[in-house]
Amino acid sequence: MFMKKIVITGGAGFIGSNFIRYVLKKKNYSIINIDHLLLSGSRENIKEFTNEKNYRFIKGDIRDFDFLLKFFKKEKDIFGVINFAAQSHVDRSIISPKDFIDTNILGVFNLLEIFRNGLFKRFLQISTDEVYGDLKIDSKKKFKEDSPLKPNSPYSSSKASADLISLSYNKTYNLDIVITRSSNNFGPYQFPEKLIPLTILKALKNEKIPIYGDGKNVRDWLYVEDNVRAILNVFEHGKSGNVYNIGGDNEISNIKLVKMILKILDKDERLITFVKDRPSHDRKYSLDSSKIKRELKHRNIFKFYPTLKKTVEWYKENIRWVEKCIDEDFKKYYQKNYKERLDEEN
Repeated sequence: MFMKKIVITGGAGFIGSNFIRYVLKKKNYSIINIDHLLLSGSRENIKEFTNEKNYRFIKGDIRDFDFLLKFFKKEKDIFGVINFAAQSHVDRSIISPKDFIDTNILGVFNLLEIFRNGLFKRFLQISTDEVYGDLKIDSKKKFKEDSPLKPNSPYSSSKASADLISLSYNKTYNLDIVITRSSNNFGPYQFPEKLIPLTILKALKNEKIPIYGDGKNVRDWLYVEDNVRAILNVFEHGKSGNVYNIGGDNEISNIKLVKMILKILDKDERLITFVKDRPSHDRKYSLDSSKIKRELKHRNIFKFYPTLKKTVEWYKENIRWVEKCIDEDFKKYYQKNYKERLDEEN
């Protein structure tokens, strides 16, 4: 049976590695994973794929146009590219915005230029609900695909920029491009700077758990496997030039979520400490996912609380994974960053 060859950029990261794991089980594609292995991209996430006959890994950087051009000219019959490669943490984007501009905008531009040279046939840009900005806590509104883009952080503005450039290439050069915008993902293999794994790991060590501001900021949580199922659906069936929201319909405040995790772990809520809020901290995200449900018949199949418990158990059983996937330089940054947060409050 002929297998379509696809390139996954950023496939050693959280969502990318979960996507590869899911697709390899389906055995429908031959996958080439390109990742520069910076920060949240880890060989630990992809080592299980090493002996898969339909999988190859190439270390490379989407910011390096010459590398991309050489690779795509050498590699024949690539059907499509799914771009998971991104700098993705709001805190780090505030500290070092240039990294986010370079990867999330210029890196996407490089991929689009390769596409414009006719070296593959379809492109899926992975985006985020944060491009829409935020809502008031008591708002009943949900963001739709045609809602105005009003990003509030260097991270979300870099993703919004990439979306707009991608859509312009679709219109100007008639390239087959689709975009997905998902709500907050959670699940195994997520880098421990994000709220859920950070809370789990600090609770397991009986360390203080920092929560920004009043903790009432609301996020919509989506189990990562539901997201990768939806991404594959969009890649295979999405209409060119279209954006598809992927929501979890699980809107929960940060403080409530942290307390849920502590209850699962049977830990004291006194571990929670409120710290100075970060700049431009969005209050609430809420996605309308009716389009992907209506047009592509996508349905989420995972319930929130059971998968949250499953995620907690995964981290309990894989503490060594955390140590292996974090390099020493980032450990120093990570520890310093959160130590400063606590020092500001104490």
